[in-house]
Amino acid sequence: MTGNASMTDELMGQLQGEPMQGLAQQLGIDSAQAEQAVGVALPMLFGALGQNAAQPQGAADLLGALQRDHSSAGGALDLGGLLGGLLGGAGGGGLGGILSSVLGGAAAGGANASQVDGGSILGHIFGGNQQQAESQLGQATGLGSNAGQLMAMLAPIVMSFLAKRVQSQGMEAGDLGNALGQEHSQIQAQGGAAGGILGSLLDQNGDGKLDMGDLLKLGGSLLGGRR
Repeated sequence: MTGNASMTDELMGQLQGEPMQGLAQQLGIDSAQAEQAVGVALPMLFGALGQNAAQPQGAADLLGALQRDHSSAGGALDLGGLLGGLLGGAGGGGLGGILSSVLGGAAAGGANASQVDGGSILGHIFGGNQQQAESQLGQATGLGSNAGQLMAMLAPIVMSFLAKRVQSQGMEAGDLGNALGQEHSQIQAQGGAAGGILGSLLDQNGDGKLDMGDLLKLGGSLLGGRR
């Protein structure tokens, strides 16, 4: 992560233009609404991953998942090709077809089947809070039930972005945990819809603050197990 731009901002910049139009088309909304929704969904994803990686074991599990499921023999997935696939090969329609075409043509060595299932990735990122996260995103952005579809399309892109970052910078688990921890802190500090949703997901006992009771409840939910 650079000192000038967060990972969220960097990926948001790469989604501008045709990729954003492709997302909007698949969701049946205009580009302006898509951009607003992605602007909330991306920091939610990065922030939740930052929470997952806050502990050494969580960071190690995430690094393993990135290296195992989101990289190819030729290195991490080419993000440019991944994004381009949003427009180029989605003719089959439906989320599965979109993700298959996006991920299938992007990896130099071929994508693993697990990459295609954005819903499964979300389950590992949010654990038992996935439905709540999608519902709150839908309410905050006006997407309603389409929020889950947007998150499922973005999840493989976020993971591929991180895999490329890990590979290009030679990150180890501690480096990844630190980078995502900084990202999480920035998102929480900025507040807004994403920060508010993350705060409510982390405040499991509803008392308005994150305490040890919340952390105990989060134990197996946010990470949701290894991918």
